[in-house]
Amino acid sequence: MSKHVSIKDIAQIANVSHSTVSRALRNSPLVNPATSELIHRVATERGYRPSWIGRSLVMRETRTIGCVVTSISDPFVGPVIRGVEEVANERDYAVFLANSNADPAREMEVVRSFQERRVDGILVAASRVGALYIPQLAELEVPLVLINNQHPGEYVYSVTIENPPAARAVMEHLLSLGHRRIAYIGDATGERSDQERRAGYEGALREAGIASNPGFVVYGDSHPEGGRAAMRALLALPLRPTAVFCYNDLTALGAYAELQERGISVPGEISITGFDDLFFTPYLQPPLTTVRQPMQEMGRRAMTLLLELLAQGSSGPENVERNLKMNGELVIRKSTAPPKGD
Repeated sequence: MSKHVSIKDIAQIANVSHSTVSRALRNSPLVNPATSELIHRVATERGYRPSWIGRSLVMRETRTIGCVVTSISDPFVGPVIRGVEEVANERDYAVFLANSNADPAREMEVVRSFQERRVDGILVAASRVGALYIPQLAELEVPLVLINNQHPGEYVYSVTIENPPAARAVMEHLLSLGHRRIAYIGDATGERSDQERRAGYEGALREAGIASNPGFVVYGDSHPEGGRAAMRALLALPLRPTAVFCYNDLTALGAYAELQERGISVPGEISITGFDDLFFTPYLQPPLTTVRQPMQEMGRRAMTLLLELLAQGSSGPENVERNLKMNGELVIRKSTAPPKGD
């Protein structure tokens, strides 16, 4: 049939009210058996197909996913959500989006609100939930997957990047250019990802036989202003670094601003690298050398993982990888060059 048959159509044919049809299609005992049989026969003959909302009342499924993000203005979030929605659309799921404003307590509050609204599953992108909250996540009655989570925990499922080898790739690039005074600007709020990237930084120095300089490790907050303040601290050192590995691209953006204001050239005097490959990195002057995270694919994989958990239902999470790790890719641009002679 070309026209979709509605409950209103069935009510007219069976000469009953809309509410009676709705109750009968839900197999309610409040409907007379003979009337219920008539309504079901008409629905079958006319090719009636229940909407996903109607199905949810019977199946206890809403075919909705709640997705918590740090901020919709975060340039990391957009590609991730695009990947989530691609898979959701393919599988006929709707995605509800909410901000956590990078506040772990707010993040938990949003997650609980999604649970109360009976979403089928929950995704948390760029999660900052602390170790104290993670056991609480494990107690939720809906499957939950963290994307690019920044805190350790064995209680939840996650999709993240392989940070240590990506950080080593950055360092190997800088070392190959001849840099020996390399600084690291970390993220004070990103426990796991910062630890892993710093471990890659320090491991590469050790392998190169370069002594670690405590003054060359400073911290921002993963935002441009934090990167700018951290770069000021590095520039105040008696012997400045010739290269700076930034925790992420937003940190590098702040570092650029501080150097530009002081008339210090990149990479002529200081080479800069980032991490993420956000949309603006090719347009900086000079374009930023960085690690490309497969953000859209991370979103796709996280949504696919969540659907696998949903499909298993009460049978338990068998044959589902708990912590899925993806590879980053070093993208070399013009913000890195050999160090200028002292």
